[in-house]
Amino acid sequence: MSRDAYREAGVDIDAGEALVERIKPLAAATARAGVLGGIGGFSGLFALEGRYRDPVLVSGTDGVGTKLLVAQRLGVHDTIGIDLVAMCVNDIACTGAEPLFFLDYFATGKLEVEVAEAVVRGIAAGCALAGCALLGGETAEMPGMYAPAHYDLAGFAVGVVERDQMLDGRGIRAGDALVGVPSSGLHSNGFSLARKLLVEGPYDLHADPGGLDAPLGQVLLAPTRIYAAEVRAAAEAGARGVSHVTGGGIPGNVPRMLPAGLGAVLRAGSWPVPPIFDFLRRAGDLDDADLYRTFNMGLGLVIATAPADAEAVAAATGGHLVGEVVADPDGTAVIR
Repeated sequence: MSRDAYREAGVDIDAGEALVERIKPLAAATARAGVLGGIGGFSGLFALEGRYRDPVLVSGTDGVGTKLLVAQRLGVHDTIGIDLVAMCVNDIACTGAEPLFFLDYFATGKLEVEVAEAVVRGIAAGCALAGCALLGGETAEMPGMYAPAHYDLAGFAVGVVERDQMLDGRGIRAGDALVGVPSSGLHSNGFSLARKLLVEGPYDLHADPGGLDAPLGQVLLAPTRIYAAEVRAAAEAGARGVSHVTGGGIPGNVPRMLPAGLGAVLRAGSWPVPPIFDFLRRAGDLDDADLYRTFNMGLGLVIATAPADAEAVAAATGGHLVGEVVADPDGTAVIR
């Protein structure tokens, strides 16, 4: 029997091929108009159909940060892929783009087929929620690069929007209303601090530490909400700009949608804040500045719209009126 020198070096080609066969039906289930071919080729193919007049392609790439370490510690691998899709798709959706397709990159020291399949199952679920196709990806087995049982993820999404329908924020004016769309929890940001306080702290991840109505680990791993449908509804109702609240929180992300010379004022208490954030406040003795700059504090999107359209945008997205756009040469977003 011949040696398998590559396997002896730590790379199992057979495991990689087995994984491809397992994920083919997962990807196939996300197919949509425009997809050409399937998983297993050297590239993913997508044809823009003729229904677009003046299409602009919109792309985004991201990961899920150290939330991965929580998933790996708990052995829960079938939701982190939803986070991966959400972090990419939500960014491109802020332009008004319709998500078309998604690609993933999964890297590990030793490929565990069952774990990788669970991760891709989550990615496929996220694509289904976003309405985009899982068009392809890459699995890299790199012995010595990662600690045992650890893996890393990255994603890449492409969408399309008509040029004259882009939500580029240029129409935002002082006096416009801000609508906040609720988050599903921490999403995928601030986990370096959350892990330090909660995962590395004196808490049982399998129990409710009090006031969360669910085990702590389950709350931490609640998947990032995917907002593609909400942004489409907001655009139809009159949205002028959309901000995805990720790393940097509300102060770091809301100004990104605003033209020069404008800022934002949000009213604390005008939207529901999930209990995990108050728990983090108490666990780390955090002040408001720490919380708002690190976490989303219950808002996954902030949408700017004309005051006359604010109620319609809120109704279309399940959001809340949370503030207004103001003249501000420094372009800041403050919570009062």
